[in-house]
Amino acid sequence: MAAHIKKRLQLSVFAALLVASAPSANALGLWQAYEAALQNDPVYRGAKFENAAGQENKALGRSALLPSLSASYSQYKNRADYTTRGLNTGELFNKPSVSHPEYKSVSSSINLRQSILNLDGIARYKQGVAQALASDANFNSRTHDLMLRVLSSYLDVLFATDQVTLVTAQRDTYLEQRRVNDRTFAKGEGTRTDMLETQAKLDAAEVQVIEARDNLANTKEVLAGITGQAVVNVDGLAKDFTIRPLQPNNIDAWQNLAQEKNPELQAQKYSIEAAVQEVNRNRSGHYPRLDLVASYSKGQSESLNTNNTDTVVRSLGIQLSVPIYSGGYVNAASNQAVANAERAKADLESRRDRIMQELRKQFGLVQSSVAKVEALQKAVESSRLLIQATQQSIKGGVRINLDLLSARQQYYANQRDLAQAKYNYLISNLRLRMSAGVLEPEDMRLMAAYFSGK
Repeated sequence: MAAHIKKRLQLSVFAALLVASAPSANALGLWQAYEAALQNDPVYRGAKFENAAGQENKALGRSALLPSLSASYSQYKNRADYTTRGLNTGELFNKPSVSHPEYKSVSSSINLRQSILNLDGIARYKQGVAQALASDANFNSRTHDLMLRVLSSYLDVLFATDQVTLVTAQRDTYLEQRRVNDRTFAKGEGTRTDMLETQAKLDAAEVQVIEARDNLANTKEVLAGITGQAVVNVDGLAKDFTIRPLQPNNIDAWQNLAQEKNPELQAQKYSIEAAVQEVNRNRSGHYPRLDLVASYSKGQSESLNTNNTDTVVRSLGIQLSVPIYSGGYVNAASNQAVANAERAKADLESRRDRIMQELRKQFGLVQSSVAKVEALQKAVESSRLLIQATQQSIKGGVRINLDLLSARQQYYANQRDLAQAKYNYLISNLRLRMSAGVLEPEDMRLMAAYFSGK
C-alpha cells in the first residue's frame, strides 16, 4: 500500500510538469517574436520615422551651398492722375492740365544666386552630415533595444510559465498528500498534526497558483504589446541547452569594441561634431559672404514713364555682404554654442563611464553563469534524491511528514532557480554584446536556437 501511495505522489508531480512543458500548436518562437516586433512594435516604428527625419539634416545643410533659383511674375492694371503745367498765349498765369491715363503693366524675372564664399553654409553642411550620422547611430541603438526588450519579455513569459508549472505541481502534490493523510488517519496510522501541516501548505500553494497565473497573463500582455500578436504560449528551453564559450574571453577586448562600435558613444561623438559646427556657424556671422548673382527680367509698361515700352534686362555679377554690427548677437550666440559643445563632451564621458560599468557587470554575469548553472543542476538532482530518501525515512519512522513537504519545496525552488540561471545567462550575453555595440540580428537567431517547441 505504501509503495502504491508513493507511486501516485511521484506521478502527480511529473504529470503536471509534463503537461505544462508540452509544446502548443500556437507556441511563439523567439525569432518569430523578433520578426513580428520589427513590424508591429510602436516604439521601434517611431524610431524608424525619427531616423528618416534625421537623415534629412544632411540635405538641409547642403542646401546652403547649392544654387538657389527663383522666378516672379506680376501683372497690374493701372490708372494714373497725370498733371501738367504749361504757358498759354495771352494768359498771365499757367493753367494746369489733368489727365487720367490707364494702362496695363507686366513684369517677369528669373534670379539665380550661387554662394562663392559662405562660411555659414559650410558649417551648416558639416553640421547636417554629423546630425544624420548621429541619427543613424541612435536608430542602431533603438534596434538593439528592441532585441533586448523582445528577449527580456519572452523570458519573462517563459519564467512566469515555469512558475505556474512549479506551483501547480506543488499544489497538486499537497492535494495528493492530503488524501494520503486522510486515508492513513482513517486507519489510525496518521496524526491530525500531519493533516493540518499539509492543509496549511495546500492553502498557501493555492494562493501562489493564483498569483503565478496573474503574473503570467501580465507578461503575455507585455510581449503581445511588443509583437502585435496575441501570445498563447512560447517555446521552452531546448533539452540540449549548452552554454557556449564566451568570445572574446577578455574584458579589455570587449571594452575596445565598445569604444569603437557602441552606438550610444558613436551618436554622442557625432553630436559633439554637430555642436562644434554650430560654434563655427555662429562665428561666421563676423565674416563676409560672396555670392554670384544672375538675373533675367522682362517688363511691359512697368511705369507711367515707360508706358508702351518693352524692356529686357540681363545681369550677371557678384554680391559682397560684409557684417559690421548686429547688436552683440554673434558673440552671444557663439559663446552659447561653445558652452553647449563642452556640455556634449562632458555627456560623452558620462555615457562612456556608464557603458563601461555595464559592460564589466554583464561580462562578469556571463562568466559566472556556467558555474551557476552547473551547480544548480547538481542541486536539482540532489533535492530529487532527498525526496526519495525522505520517503524511505518516513516509512522507517526516522522522518515525519513535514520533512517530506520541505524536501519537495526545496526541489521546486531548485528547479525554478536553474531555469532562472539559464535565462540570466541569455539576457546577460545579449546585454554584453549590446554594450559592446556588436549585437546583430544573427545573434537573435543564435538565441532562438536555445529554445525549442519540440
